[in-house]
Amino acid sequence: MKITLITVGKTDVKWVKEGMDLYLSRLVHYGRCSVVEIPQLKNVSALSKEEIKSKEGELILKNVRPGDELILLDEHGKERTSIEFSKWLESRLASGGNDLVFVIGGAYGFSEEVYKRSDSMISLSRMTFSHQMVRAIFLEQLYRAFTIMRGEPYHHE
Repeated sequence: MKITLITVGKTDVKWVKEGMDLYLSRLVHYGRCSVVEIPQLKNVSALSKEEIKSKEGELILKNVRPGDELILLDEHGKERTSIEFSKWLESRLASGGNDLVFVIGGAYGFSEEVYKRSDSMISLSRMTFSHQMVRAIFLEQLYRAFTIMRGEPYHHE
């Protein structure tokens, strides 16, 4: 099983990129994990919010295969503690089924087509974070989930 994180736009904040690289290097020990950066749209000032979401949605869905389990990181998603997320992830991995594809959308969220295709939604917090920061935060939580599953001394209660 492979885990993919799809993001809209390149990571252009140095410390965010460093954080992502750190956790991606740690995740190698637990399985296949990668990040796919969808290119930022050009000339967006001429587009409405709905047009932007629609165009980004098309690009997102081009990177999702029919058998993938698509999980959106969305403010309306289910909130979980780190331990609950670890148990949720472990149940997905134990099924040995579909690859997991997590998506961080653009500034205006997801298109209706992406919501329809999604299998579930997760919220990292009721607070709002920049789409750049969420990349590093999510990868850290993914790493934390694996260490919890393995009983490794990273997460403390």
